[in-house]
Amino acid sequence: MRLGYFTMPVHPMHRDWSQTLREDREAIILADELGFYDAFVGEHLTDACENITNSMMFQATLINDTKTIKLATGTTNLSHMHPVLIAVQSAMFDHLAQGRFILGISAGALTSDAEALGLLDEDRNKIFAEAIDVILAIWERDPPYNIDFPDNRFKVAISRVPAYELGVGIMAKPFQKPRPEIVGTVVAPFSPGVVQMGKRDFHPLSANFLLAKHLKSHWTNYCKGKAEVGQNPRVEDWRVARAVFVADDDKTALRYGRDDSNSPYRFYYEQMRAKMKRGNRLYVFKSYKEQPDEEMTHDWVMDHCVIQGGVNSVVDQILALREETGDFGELVYAGMDWVDPRLARRSMQLIAEEVMPRVNAAIGKPAIKAAAE
Repeated sequence: MRLGYFTMPVHPMHRDWSQTLREDREAIILADELGFYDAFVGEHLTDACENITNSMMFQATLINDTKTIKLATGTTNLSHMHPVLIAVQSAMFDHLAQGRFILGISAGALTSDAEALGLLDEDRNKIFAEAIDVILAIWERDPPYNIDFPDNRFKVAISRVPAYELGVGIMAKPFQKPRPEIVGTVVAPFSPGVVQMGKRDFHPLSANFLLAKHLKSHWTNYCKGKAEVGQNPRVEDWRVARAVFVADDDKTALRYGRDDSNSPYRFYYEQMRAKMKRGNRLYVFKSYKEQPDEEMTHDWVMDHCVIQGGVNSVVDQILALREETGDFGELVYAGMDWVDPRLARRSMQLIAEEVMPRVNAAIGKPAIKAAAE
């Protein structure tokens, strides 16, 4: 089982933006030093807490400050930009990073982003589907371009002004062949979109604010999609994100990871619960569909979404998670605000150097082999 990193990120509004950007960079540089396989970074245009506005631009600042970690958008919101921009900018990033690039994609869920862009009343899922078709077509085709899918708003043609002998009219292709890995974050239980991921060989990343009991539904649907196109699913293509805090002792872990009023984990899930409630999406935290909304208290969410403890406890909790979900290829560690930088760094060190080697030993797969897959 590989170890990955994901941050939205979520910071308190009173914190200095420049400082939190520096800390978000430091976390990924540390993840690289500790041997994390990849790092996903989210993006939002209009959120003072989730304050990275372009994940690709942010990750570009890390290419030369990291060595092996794959740098991933988490996600690029396909409704926000024309697919030509995403296709050629992703291709350039892939070359700059010499293949250490993963394109994470989504439609863009934040309604204030959509309103700011004039998209609030648009079907952003439809825009998403149309955009990814065009992005893949640009990468797969050579000029002359005439990309015109039925019922797709994006028509991409360069036929009137090309000068191929000068390089004019040619769009860039990625460094990786045939293309970079494409990953989609999955939030909803039993998400039908995961079937489409399986059919198109996009890889699912199950979100860290979904109850563990629902995670297996993502793998089931992914396998269904693979079966529909006559392919075999690979466990290593499924990522599962969890909020994890590891400390040198259980008492510190409980305080910083749960009980303290300044706990970044408590702040994170307070934010997520409030935002899900506002968007009528509390179902992501529910144990069963008809569970009353009033049962989705802050403590309920913390009880079901946070793994915290000393090394032995966290190893046991991750193995219990795997027992419930079945095998998966990567545990994605959710990054939080650095309320206490020392404890935040120590948690990442402990999960990389002590927790994951014990987890992999317990499931019978050496950590080095898992990281190389």
